[in-house]
Amino acid sequence: MSTPFDPIDLAGLRLRNRLVMPAMGRARAFGPGNTATDSMATYYAQRATAGLIITEGSQPSVVGQGFPHTPGLHSAEQIAAWRRVTDAVHAEGGTIFAQISHVGRVGDPGLLPDGLVQVAPSAVAAPGQLFTVDGMKDFTTPRELTSQEVRETIADFAQAARNAVEAGFDGVELHAAYGYLIHQFLAPSSNLRTDEWGGSTEGRIRFAAEVVAAVSAAIGARRTGVRISPGIRFNGIEEPDLEATYVQLIRRLNETGPAYLHIVEDSRDLTGILRKEFSGTLVLNPATDGCTGAEELALIEDGTADMLSFGALFLANPDLPARLRAGGPYNTPDETTYYGGTDKGYLDYPYLNA
Repeated sequence: MSTPFDPIDLAGLRLRNRLVMPAMGRARAFGPGNTATDSMATYYAQRATAGLIITEGSQPSVVGQGFPHTPGLHSAEQIAAWRRVTDAVHAEGGTIFAQISHVGRVGDPGLLPDGLVQVAPSAVAAPGQLFTVDGMKDFTTPRELTSQEVRETIADFAQAARNAVEAGFDGVELHAAYGYLIHQFLAPSSNLRTDEWGGSTEGRIRFAAEVVAAVSAAIGARRTGVRISPGIRFNGIEEPDLEATYVQLIRRLNETGPAYLHIVEDSRDLTGILRKEFSGTLVLNPATDGCTGAEELALIEDGTADMLSFGALFLANPDLPARLRAGGPYNTPDETTYYGGTDKGYLDYPYLNA
């Protein structure tokens, strides 16, 4: 029986334990051109005793940005700034992946250069509002990507992954969750296309599968992870055929062989089905009534997951692995820094990327 504190081999990377700090939105890339800062290096280095750190989402292109002060991985300045972060984490013996996140239709066009607007699989606005520097605003209708632009966007993900490796990251996590671009292609509520990128389950999973394949070809499948949130209805996502969609997606991903699948859980039954389908390491952010806590460690011991991610508790306890091993005490997460009192909501800054 494995314990949460045992080392684990993640596709050739030896991790010190099975505890993961997941991507949490911070919006603190205050450096010029949305670059990482010294405070970000300190923040991640403080948490380097995690088996794996996954950074806040970084946009792979200018148009992939949707929120203020989020970092990118598409310029030389951004690569150089991230190097300070990865060096700091590695100096503490940690392992760190960059999350690559394209918001798609979910974002503020006021952040984009003149002439650019949010893009998506289809010209369908997300319902509701989003946080901006000027307060809450209605989501706008995105521009539908052409088929050629879809392929260019896949290339952007691959280049961002190369940039991440150049910046010293040990790998990348592709954000296919929470109603962002990859998830928008998966969901029939946001993907109304009838070409090769939609129209059927096979068409809707194609973008996700090809992004994973392109990134794996660029930096190696062993450096590539994928985060999904099946059944989580953020940002207007509706998925009536959950099991069929995600089983087919996992079977496509197995052809490429990414290092891990990170599930933000809505249904334990579906988690079990996907665990049986996936051939790699399973990281789980479990469904809970509050933030993920010590009681969820049993999910590693009973084989439900290989690794466990803690969001809000890692935010409040930089030395969380030591506290979990000792049985506490724990600093209580400040509920003003995350939405809804769960690991599924806004963490550390009022926008979604938990």
